[in-house]
Amino acid sequence: MFRRKMKSALYLCLLIFGLQVQGQHKSNLNDEQQEQKILHSPEGHYEADGGNLAHVKIAPSNADFAFRLYKQVREEAGSKNIFFSPLSISTAFAMLSLGARTNTLSQLHKGLTFNLTEMEEQEIHEGFQRVLQLLNDPHREVQLNMGNALFIDDQLELLQKFLDDVTNFYHSEAISSNFQNSSQATKEINKYIATKTRGKIVDFLKSLDPDTMIVLVNYIFFKGYWEKPFNNLATRDEDFFLDAKNSVKVKMMHQNKVFNIHRDETLSCWVVEIPYKGDVTSLFVLPDEGTMKQVEDALLKETVSTWMQSLEKRKIYLDLPKFSISGSYDIKSLFEKMGVTEVFSDQADLSGVAESTLLKVSKAVHKAMVDVSENGTEAAAVTVIEMVPMSAEFPPPPHITFNRCFLMLIVDKITHSILFLGKIVNPAAKED
Repeated sequence: MFRRKMKSALYLCLLIFGLQVQGQHKSNLNDEQQEQKILHSPEGHYEADGGNLAHVKIAPSNADFAFRLYKQVREEAGSKNIFFSPLSISTAFAMLSLGARTNTLSQLHKGLTFNLTEMEEQEIHEGFQRVLQLLNDPHREVQLNMGNALFIDDQLELLQKFLDDVTNFYHSEAISSNFQNSSQATKEINKYIATKTRGKIVDFLKSLDPDTMIVLVNYIFFKGYWEKPFNNLATRDEDFFLDAKNSVKVKMMHQNKVFNIHRDETLSCWVVEIPYKGDVTSLFVLPDEGTMKQVEDALLKETVSTWMQSLEKRKIYLDLPKFSISGSYDIKSLFEKMGVTEVFSDQADLSGVAESTLLKVSKAVHKAMVDVSENGTEAAAVTVIEMVPMSAEFPPPPHITFNRCFLMLIVDKITHSILFLGKIVNPAAKED
């Protein structure tokens, strides 16, 4: 053990996962569940906890971080799809910051866009604590789980304050592991990840660095049902344009209903809100041809806030492709380009984590997946006949067809958090 302590740094590895699954069938709430839903509405929570709004204080910083990271990812993604969970990544690094000190801590705060002149360090952690409480509420209608775990080498002694803080603020599990038996530890971590992501992410970790002492895992799992499911009988093969010359065939879903929409003439794009049941919503942003870059450049919390406030109910013809995509990212490399370097170097000061052991982060990786579909297998078994007046509509409903590159945001309305953020360049692309 002494030999290991003499090394310049022992390794801490961060594994961060985000998984959004579009439900394949509708769930019918029985009377008892309906009653529970009413009893446990967000308003009820607010009153019950005396108006704990710690999560509201960190929301602007988390949004700034999301769009800043998106722009960094975009530089490297080229013509690939983008999909990640900014909240999952910021939560993992905020939890790690509990053990950071001096300049390492300052860089983490700056990288996560937290300004300590506007809020105290304690308030950051209280904010994440509240986000976790609200996201994991079992009475929510959406299936939403977020959690953290620390796999700790059984020869490493963590400081009690760090253990107490990660358990209290981040509801983290602390799991003792024998990293000397690297293959067994890898197997154990992979099993945990597979369980928490409902079997969607398996055998993610191929191997561990021989000097690894801690593995920090953060995961977020969301399964939602559209408020207005698409009828899968209307889904058909259509072209999705990758660029001016190339296209792929996709399964295009169709709806002719009232949605909240906004036409942003300044940025030349359509914004369509497609809500899920239960206080989570998605924004689909369709830039006009040739304007994706200007929309991406304008992606800021102020822009999205303006979009949300400008939404108006309007009947539209909506075409949206089914897609199942994933993204894998080297967060260490992205953070270093954003100026967060020290925590990954031999200068790292993570002295608040463990007793008399020098630690640095050797690896930080993120994988996220999304699966969007009609949510209508039960709907196909019933016959629904909709009748509308035959009067001509003035102006006629706009036809918004997502048949070229578009953006997608999934926002939790209760915590004001961007759960997922992505750019769909090719809905038919195979998973990486």
